[in-house]
Amino acid sequence: MLENYRVLNVVLQENGLELFVQGEVAYFNYFWLRDNCETSWESSTKERTFDILGEPDDLSPQSAHIEGGFLEVSWSEDKQSRYALQWLMRWHQGENHGDLAVRSRKPWHGNHYANMARFDYTEVMGAPNRVADWAEVLLDEGIALIQGMPNSDHALQSLCEQFGAVRPSFSGYVFDVFSKAQPENLAYTSKALELHTDLPAEELAPGIQFLHCRVNDAQGGQSLFVDANAVANALQKNHPEYFRILTEYEVPFRYTTNHQDVRSKQRIIELDPNNGEVSGVNFSQHLADIFDFPQRDMDRFYPAFRKFGQMLQDPSYLMTFRLNAGECIVFDNQRIAHGRTSYIEGSGVRHLRGCYVERGELRSTYRVLRAQHPVATDPVAWPQMDDSALAEVGLGG
Repeated sequence: MLENYRVLNVVLQENGLELFVQGEVAYFNYFWLRDNCETSWESSTKERTFDILGEPDDLSPQSAHIEGGFLEVSWSEDKQSRYALQWLMRWHQGENHGDLAVRSRKPWHGNHYANMARFDYTEVMGAPNRVADWAEVLLDEGIALIQGMPNSDHALQSLCEQFGAVRPSFSGYVFDVFSKAQPENLAYTSKALELHTDLPAEELAPGIQFLHCRVNDAQGGQSLFVDANAVANALQKNHPEYFRILTEYEVPFRYTTNHQDVRSKQRIIELDPNNGEVSGVNFSQHLADIFDFPQRDMDRFYPAFRKFGQMLQDPSYLMTFRLNAGECIVFDNQRIAHGRTSYIEGSGVRHLRGCYVERGELRSTYRVLRAQHPVATDPVAWPQMDDSALAEVGLGG
């Protein structure tokens, strides 16, 4: 509350002013104060309209004082600015705007399938609060299953647009995963796909991935998913030097066809600047280019790279299940490594249709919808599979 802030003094200095608040000194730069006067912003668009570049180099107020829970500043030319003390102290204490989308990630392991959050397509299409719940799961756990999907192209696009615009890749706005006579990608064969994240060869790898199963009558082709964040956390705990190496070296990736040559460099493990957690993983052996570090550095890099890749394949982390027609698995491509077992060519049709939405769009949607539809502090209980359902996918006890 405002009355809890007891300001003893305001001291004007050369470049800023000091507030002595409850025994604490809070300093604010003059340019920052002038730039963030409430009159500097267009109220309807929330954009700044004030031009700080036009202010004099020796900008300073004529006076400043506290009045009723506000700092009131008088500038030259009769310009007055007013700042709520609560607002000032929030910035002084590093709280900034606050961000609902900065959440602590919840690691999971190979037994997660029964507990994986499930949502119905009709439900999320008609209820913004459930879209907020779904987005929250993706922020926290990185993966969720949408059930009851109509067998249409439009269903996938409309589902994606609950978060934002479909994000094109070098495969286009959507891609279809099935066996092709002349494949440009291993995904378009019946062969097994190693655990990987998609398209690290792009300068900014895709964020949220949607894979809608249209048909799955083939023998084999089990879906594989691993929380690579959980693996990276274990690597940091048990092999801290390996972890450091994989957060520092920039690894070359490349995707080439007859008409494309896409290249980028990515860190295998990325860290969140907001809280220091592992925020992303870029891992794909079939898109990794020839590593171009000095050869002596290979002595350090390869052991770290191999250890992390071997840990990704550890059965304790590996979630294996059959994706069925009418289901759409939605996951954070920069957190979750995925793959599949091989399937028998000619044993049946296996067709998945996929696309991407940016992580930033997910976070934006979550901020807006969760602010509109807050929830109690108790954790939400997501639908789980019973024993009979687990038995149908070969996971029952």
